Amino acid sequence: MVAESSADARLLTKVAEIYKWVDAQICRNSDLAGVCNACGRCCDFGVFDHRLFVTTPELLYLAANLGAEKVKPMPAARCPYNTSGKCSIYEYRFAGCRIFCCKGTPDFQNALSESALRKFKNLCEQFRISYHYIDLPTALNNSFAGKKKGRIKKKKSKNRGFREKF
Repeated sequence: MVAESSADARLLTKVAEIYKWVDAQICRNSDLAGVCNACGRCCDFGVFDHRLFVTTPELLYLAANLGAEKVKPMPAARCPYNTSGKCSIYEYRFAGCRIFCCKGTPDFQNALSESALRKFKNLCEQFRISYHYIDLPTALNNSFAGKKKGRIKKKKSKNRGFREKF
């Protein structure tokens, strides 16, 4: 998805600002955030025994930056963007991926996650798009994955361009 209107472009800019804010919070609180070894173990949700949830604005941001036709399904417990133990979408990774570190303090991570989620929910209200907080496999398997360019279901929004339908 390429931003089709100025509202779409503003939404994508706002998501990037939230990610920048999250990254800044992590840098300022590195003692609580933990230091990631970039081992990729947490990308195997089954082995690591955790789940990743994403929001509507994050999915739109990923699709806009990758191209909706390049959003991959998640047929197994491992993130489809983990290639040879490394994140192939690191620049566009979700807030949960930015926040979680196996060496971090859970209370810090929870508080930062809740703050980021409030920001994403506010974006949905501001841009009048549906807010969804959904586990990654469901989001990837039901949103864009496997759909060819031009075949993605869209809904028309008054004066806001097209939004992807989840």
